Amino acid sequence: MVATSVNTARYGRFLLFIAGLGGLLYGIDVGIIAAALLYLGKTINLSVQQTSVLVAAVLGGGMFSSLVAGVLADWIGRKKMMILSGLLFVVSVALIVLSHGFVPLFLGRLLQGISAGVIAVVVPLYLAECLGAEVRGRGTTIFQLMLTFGIVIAALTGFYYTGQAEAAIKAAAGNATLIHAAQDHAWRAMFLSVIYPGLIFFGGSFFLSETPRWLFRKGKKAEALASLRRSTPEEQAQLQMREMEALASDTKEKAASGERGSLLKRKYVFPFVLACFILSFNQTTGINSVLGFLVIILKQAGMSVQHATQGDVAVKLLNFIMTLAAIGFVDKKGRRFLLRTGTAGIVIAMLTGSFLFYRFESSRIDVAPRVQAAVQSNALSFPVNAATLGPAMEGHAMALTVVYNSGSSDGDMVDTVRNDDPNPVVTLAATNGKPLIIKQATYAPVPAEQTGWLITACLGLFIASYAFGPGVVVWLVLSELMPTRIRSVGMGIGLLLNQGVSTLIAAVFLPVVGRYGYYAMFLFWAVCTAIYFLTASFFLPETKGKTLEEIEAFFDSNASKSPELA
Repeated sequence: MVATSVNTARYGRFLLFIAGLGGLLYGIDVGIIAAALLYLGKTINLSVQQTSVLVAAVLGGGMFSSLVAGVLADWIGRKKMMILSGLLFVVSVALIVLSHGFVPLFLGRLLQGISAGVIAVVVPLYLAECLGAEVRGRGTTIFQLMLTFGIVIAALTGFYYTGQAEAAIKAAAGNATLIHAAQDHAWRAMFLSVIYPGLIFFGGSFFLSETPRWLFRKGKKAEALASLRRSTPEEQAQLQMREMEALASDTKEKAASGERGSLLKRKYVFPFVLACFILSFNQTTGINSVLGFLVIILKQAGMSVQHATQGDVAVKLLNFIMTLAAIGFVDKKGRRFLLRTGTAGIVIAMLTGSFLFYRFESSRIDVAPRVQAAVQSNALSFPVNAATLGPAMEGHAMALTVVYNSGSSDGDMVDTVRNDDPNPVVTLAATNGKPLIIKQATYAPVPAEQTGWLITACLGLFIASYAFGPGVVVWLVLSELMPTRIRSVGMGIGLLLNQGVSTLIAAVFLPVVGRYGYYAMFLFWAVCTAIYFLTASFFLPETKGKTLEEIEAFFDSNASKSPELA
């Protein structure tokens, strides 16, 4: 009996380790692009739209695969889908590292997103169906904890290789070939270094058992009991088997009496719609865009490249620490408490950040006609100084940002030159004999680095609030609210909406901030999160300490008008 308990505990730790690696890979997928963006555009010719698409490709791939993953997980099982997701991740890294143009880069990032989408559906589903009610909250949040740790790993990787690249660039003393080689090595090394956890996740998934609830639904009751015994004590395993049999018997009795169990019943519709709403608004907090563009945001807020990458690491490390703290509260305080606290903090952070950005973005001057008038023979050589653009504002350094189209089919490009650069001249030229068109040109003061640190503090509050609330709770909501009959497909549809909203926001991020400013995006995220707060406060039931069968029975009851589970 003692040996059995030891084996159960050992397997439980192994299960959480492999599932946690799935979260790690998801976090790496989201975070690794942030620092790589500093060098990607310098070694591979990318337009503004293409840069946004590369960030959004992971989210778009996840949007597609999250829907398919649910159907396939019902068909071939949760375990096999975990193995597949690990394989896809390893292949995607290889494709990205070997890329020399936008198309293979895009395909690699898309494949990385497909892997992430499968992981996001299958790993929380696997944990929810394997863990007992008393540990499901803490166990499932391991996925989010490791997700945030993956983002930290990605940030530290970016910080390390950025330091190496900047040192090599300085040592190159202006040698263009050496500078290009350092920049090219930096982003490729960032991606290659994260292949190792993917290999461990892929190999480790072969040694997991299939989930007991999937096996039970397939009529494999003996195998389902054996799977339960590997991860839970005997008494709990027997109890969960009886609950599954009771639920199945109840469903059969209703079908025999003429009640077909329509998917349009409240039992299915209300929790499904509620989960989908929460998953969608989880992305309108701006979380994936903030993580993906964090280094760029901090650099635009007035920080140096080195300080921006340091801020990136600090914010993402805080994300991990606060997720760790939330794990201790999720089964004590409950899901609703964490979600309300977290969303309230996000609203405060985003409103403050919007105000700070507006203070200097409102000083931008439209100089597009002046810059366009300087174009001669489809080329531009425009000095950035007081003679061409006027004096600096209140002694600040000034920056000219130009969005232009040079006739390339890749779309609009962007170039920024400061008046205190060693050679403050915007130099552009058209290609293929086509006209050089200036789409937008703004002249604005460069924020002081103090503003950059204030923005970092706002983003720190944002990420701490997100990690403590929505970050942890969303995976529990996804797996707990969905009834057994529609859980895998419902989770897939919910994540389809989640990734769709995230992809849309990431894809329009650079064009929107280029036209309206960062303050507009921050304000949009604040308004959406306020709606999220109201939903969590008035419509989300508390599910802590309840088995999946108890939660499903609650929604099937006519008394389920209250947001509290009895």
